[in-house]
Amino acid sequence: MASSSKTYGAAVVCPYHPDATLIEDYRAGDMICSECGLVVGDRVIDVGSEWRTFSNEKADSDPSRVGAAENPLLNGSDLSTVIGRGTGDASFDESGTAKYQNRRTMSSSDRALINAFREISNMADRINLPKTIMDRANSLFKQVHDGKTLKGRSNDAIASSCVYIACRQEGVPRTFKEICAVSKVSKKEIGRCFKLILKALETSVDLITTGDFMSRFCSNLGLPTSVQRGATYIARKAVELDIVPGRSPISVAAAAIYMASQASEDKKSQKEIGDIAGVADVTIRQSYKLMYPRAKELFPPDFKFYTSIENLPQL
Repeated sequence: MASSSKTYGAAVVCPYHPDATLIEDYRAGDMICSECGLVVGDRVIDVGSEWRTFSNEKADSDPSRVGAAENPLLNGSDLSTVIGRGTGDASFDESGTAKYQNRRTMSSSDRALINAFREISNMADRINLPKTIMDRANSLFKQVHDGKTLKGRSNDAIASSCVYIACRQEGVPRTFKEICAVSKVSKKEIGRCFKLILKALETSVDLITTGDFMSRFCSNLGLPTSVQRGATYIARKAVELDIVPGRSPISVAAAAIYMASQASEDKKSQKEIGDIAGVADVTIRQSYKLMYPRAKELFPPDFKFYTSIENLPQL
């Protein structure tokens, strides 16, 4: 059957049935009208593989894929050529050495990047970070690596700092201690690299607030929603009234959780909260001492007291 077509805008349609659905026959490369069978297009490209794939025959072999998945962050885009092992006599010289050898299957730059990406992936898995944060951390590491501005610093420290920055930029910050717990480097080294990376890349991160950690800390402590809402209100009010000047948001959040939990039925000790928040008991105590004298101003109006403000612990 001869082919005929009519084009409306950018779409190919049947001239006799413009509203009919077209059927694509990839084997013949035709587009056929479902109403009259007219071939309206005969240059359809089959993008499928040229062979059948039996997935149950070889689990580790997929003929539809050649090489590893493409990674745009690698310099060679994983399209490097590797010479196979020679089998015939012409592949070896008189001494038996192979004439064609791979001097290096992967560049040192790509090897360093792959190792760093693997370390970032491992850290993200340990603290349940989503792939968006992992991808941002990989991109940050690539920029630092290409800029060569942090020479002398270990790749592990740079990778850990990139994870920390990625969390901050994605709006789900983690504390230095949380990153340090899943890293191979010290908290001090991560902090140094963090400052150097921000300066080298001329980027910035939003300031962390008490609300950034409240839901996660309360969830890990097993506290109900009412206590979480109360602790969030207490921490925000304490900052607004400038009751805790100079205190870190993490210590203020921990002290607010302690105050709210002590006033509720679900009481938590300073040690329990400190273990989750990553702060020392004395740090919670110092912030709580500043907040306690003005506790009546800090609690939300609808908070359900199990222990009255007068009976809260006086540390």
